[in-house]
Amino acid sequence: MTDFPLPHASHDLTGEVALVTGATSGLGWRFARVLASVGAKVAIAGRREERLEELAKLIEADGGEALPVVADMTDNESVLAMMEQAENALGTVTILVNNAGIPDAQYAMKMELDHIDRVFDTNLRGPFVLSCEFARRVKGARKPGRIVNIASVAAYNYSPGSAAALYSITKAGMVRMTEALAVEWSPFNINVNGIAPGLVRSEMSDGMQERMGDLTKYFPRKKIIETEQLDSTLLYLCAPASDCVTGTVIKLDDGQGSR
Repeated sequence: MTDFPLPHASHDLTGEVALVTGATSGLGWRFARVLASVGAKVAIAGRREERLEELAKLIEADGGEALPVVADMTDNESVLAMMEQAENALGTVTILVNNAGIPDAQYAMKMELDHIDRVFDTNLRGPFVLSCEFARRVKGARKPGRIVNIASVAAYNYSPGSAAALYSITKAGMVRMTEALAVEWSPFNINVNGIAPGLVRSEMSDGMQERMGDLTKYFPRKKIIETEQLDSTLLYLCAPASDCVTGTVIKLDDGQGSR
């Protein structure tokens, strides 16, 4: 019989190696700092090298360890090289946060084909390729692994005039990917879970509000979610406290929308 502490709720990630995509701003920026603050070595990936370097210095100033990795989620070679670079520098990656994503911000019939490809590749195809590479490596190392996929409540609800059908579709794909891979990889002690946030303060949401006006007036609580309010959910899904949780997507929308 396992002797668990009382309570079994540790967030200590000492000895773990995390890879966070889309780390140059918003949720990814915050997630990387949070994971580093509880002991994980963190590879931070994105397209803007100067922002990655800035984040790495911030993490190191706080006593953590960070590796900037310039990567493009739409390029297979770049996606695979990202994992290789992180492992060579920090050791086997045991936590993957699939956070990279872009909006479409267009009505479906007006979208150019190259933009359709870019949204699909960044939001769904790239994360799938990266997750498979992660799983192969962590299984080969005989270590347990954690994947946290960042979806959206847009995966469940779509309103007239949203002009974000493709974003909604790809995030729904992230939800189903979470569920399916959790089943397939359960025998290898790889837990696959997700977070589906509502509107969170970020560069992406700032752009949405510039185009569409103040969206908080439609919310019952009349406010936007702050990135810091996702900390506890992220840590729960990455830490030993959630050993038995896999295939779950947690909606975190502050009651912004319907169910």
